[in-house]
Amino acid sequence: MPFETVPRQWRVPPALPAVKLVGAAGVLALGFLLAEGDLLRPVLGVLAAALLAGWAARDLIAPVRLAVDVDGITVSTGWRGRRHLPWSAVKTIRADRRTGRGLTGPALEIDAGESLHLFSRLDLGADPAEVADALLTARPPHASQDR
Repeated sequence: MPFETVPRQWRVPPALPAVKLVGAAGVLALGFLLAEGDLLRPVLGVLAAALLAGWAARDLIAPVRLAVDVDGITVSTGWRGRRHLPWSAVKTIRADRRTGRGLTGPALEIDAGESLHLFSRLDLGADPAEVADALLTARPPHASQDR
């Protein structure tokens, strides 16, 4: 990506919130179908469905997780929050393999000194290594980079 093509952004794939909402409906239905007179199963189904629906809502409300422009990088924080990191604050940008919650996969790591921002393929809708390359290409030549 030539420097002239910035700004650019990466977002959650559009199908992901739909999959989460279908999963929420399925969990809710299972909770009621398997209740057999037990109140616990529908309650657990409702709670699990609410968690999945909330997770999907975040994807629908704030789908853009990362953006780059000539001034720096903007990362999502919380439900709707955004934080702009000027190029001078960005210490390192790299794609790394992460292990967590029993899963292993590539992740984009942006180290801004006092904060560390991690993004998976599902956050970006793209391969983290490709996004790291695009960010490094968009970074002005005068900004230092530890790789």
